[in-house]
Amino acid sequence: MSTAPLPTQIKLHKRSRTLELSYPEGSYELTAEYLRVHSPSAEVRGHGIGNGVLQTGKKLVGIKELVPSGNYALKIVFDDGHDSGIYTWDCLYDLATNHDHYWQLYLQKLAEAGANRDGGLIAIDRG
Repeated sequence: MSTAPLPTQIKLHKRSRTLELSYPEGSYELTAEYLRVHSPSAEVRGHGIGNGVLQTGKKLVGIKELVPSGNYALKIVFDDGHDSGIYTWDCLYDLATNHDHYWQLYLQKLAEAGANRDGGLIAIDRG
């Protein structure tokens, strides 16, 4: 049974690639990249403790579709083909309210692995 409050409103902002979750205490805007790298799927989390796979190169990922999963979760379909994560209301609330902590841990893991968010893309300054 869920212990997290249910969102009062869910808005997908495709242009900014964010998902806005509104709760009685306020709203949270989560990027598609953040949601993708923290997917609750076995593909990302692994099939056991310590078996997770660090997600890299997801800076420009977007959300194609939101699919309700019963009364307990939301399936998020990403434009990189990933669609196996079922985000329960508890999971989404946890990701929203602990965003800064989880994001810093992710950036630290990327740095430790010598990986990046860009996926090998090279930025060209035309200015």
